[in-house]
Amino acid sequence: MSFDLAIRLTEILLAWAFIQQSAEHIRGSKVDRIIFIPRLILSVVLMVGVQTQWVCLLLCVVGLFILKRFQGPYNGGSDRMSHLILWCVSLSYFMPTQEWKEYIFGYLAVQLILSYLIAGWVKIINPEWRNGRALQDVFQFSTYPVSENLRGLAHWPRLLFFMSWAVMIFELCFPFSLLTQTTLMIGLCVATLFHLANACLFGFNRFFWIWLAAYPSIIWLQDRLF
Repeated sequence: MSFDLAIRLTEILLAWAFIQQSAEHIRGSKVDRIIFIPRLILSVVLMVGVQTQWVCLLLCVVGLFILKRFQGPYNGGSDRMSHLILWCVSLSYFMPTQEWKEYIFGYLAVQLILSYLIAGWVKIINPEWRNGRALQDVFQFSTYPVSENLRGLAHWPRLLFFMSWAVMIFELCFPFSLLTQTTLMIGLCVATLFHLANACLFGFNRFFWIWLAAYPSIIWLQDRLF
């Protein structure tokens, strides 16, 4: 995948994620509408592909207002990834050489890899994840399950044990998917299904599109390195 194509695909997926995020605030307070309606409009323009470098820069400015409005990334990991992708794409436009553009975009790919690797490491050193208790508590006590019927999964400890280990193995092994184009495609398909499952089971819908927006960077990096 060429550098320009990877950047363009990232912009389209990022714009779609921003449209989804912004739409959640259209019926919010007056302050929210002042911030998120311009973000929604800019995201549509970014998706169309008009003056993308300046649109990205304006989205960065809006992003700073959002951080001030909510005293930081109010939705945790998905907002951090949103800002990371946006700033990496924006900075790549204003770097003086192609080499520096690639360094910035490559940094995004590395951060994507680390997001899975670190998540897996944090889980596997936790005994409650290793024995499946962590997932059991999530289904039994937390507000995350999107349906009350899903809480019944808490009574299937063996299933949750295997689910826990499947998640940890996937996250820890994800960096090895860069070895070949085939393994990377398999790894990204598994990762997509992982985020889709999280959206369906726990309502983590924001994570789905924003993580997908970072995938072109790792496809480009794998092609660049190998």
